[in-house]
Amino acid sequence: MEYTKGSEIRKSDYPIHDLILDRWSPRAMSGDSISQDELMRLFEAARWAPSSSNIQPWRFVYAHKDGEYWDKFFGLLSEFNQTWCNNAGVLAVLLAKKTDDNGKENRNHLSDAGAAWENLALQGSSMGLVVHGMAGYNVEKAREELKIPEDYDIVHMIAIGKPADKEVLHERMQKSENPGASTRKLVGEFVFEGEFKE
Repeated sequence: MEYTKGSEIRKSDYPIHDLILDRWSPRAMSGDSISQDELMRLFEAARWAPSSSNIQPWRFVYAHKDGEYWDKFFGLLSEFNQTWCNNAGVLAVLLAKKTDDNGKENRNHLSDAGAAWENLALQGSSMGLVVHGMAGYNVEKAREELKIPEDYDIVHMIAIGKPADKEVLHERMQKSENPGASTRKLVGEFVFEGEFKE
C-alpha cells in the first residue's frame, strides 16, 4: 500500500511546497514494523528544527510494536485510539523541557517542540509513512509510567506505521481516511495586519 499524497487532492490558495500539502494524518496502518534506521531518520529530521537560543527542548520517548515497552505505551492510549493504533509500528511521546540548562524558564519550549514535531511529520510523509499525532491518552499515567520529570510538558503521543487500505479501520473512521477530509481555515481568518481581530 502506498502513502496517499495530499497534493493529489488538496489545493492551496497560494503556491506552497508539495511537501507541506502532502502531509496529512491517516490512521490506516498495516501492522508492519518500522526499522530502527527508518525511525532514526524521523528523529534526525526533528533534530534540525529551529530552536530559540538553540536550547532544543524537545525529547522523544518511544516503543517498537515488537519491543518490550509496547504494552506500556499502548496502555496509555484512549480506547478509541487503541482501536487503530494496534497496527502502528512505533508509538512515541513528545516532551518539551520547560527550562534551559541553567534552570531559567524557556517561554518557547512548546513552539520549539512543535517545530521538531512538524519536521518529524514531514520527514515521515516524504518516506511514505503514516505519522499521526494524538491527544487521546492518559497524561498522568504517561508521566508516571515513563518516568517523565515535572520539568517537562507532555505535548502529545505519535503513532508511526506503514500505510494500509482504509478497510483495516472501523467503518466510522473510513470516511475521514483521505487528505481532503481535513479542510483548513482561509489565511484571512487567522492572519491580521496591524492588530488582532476576532
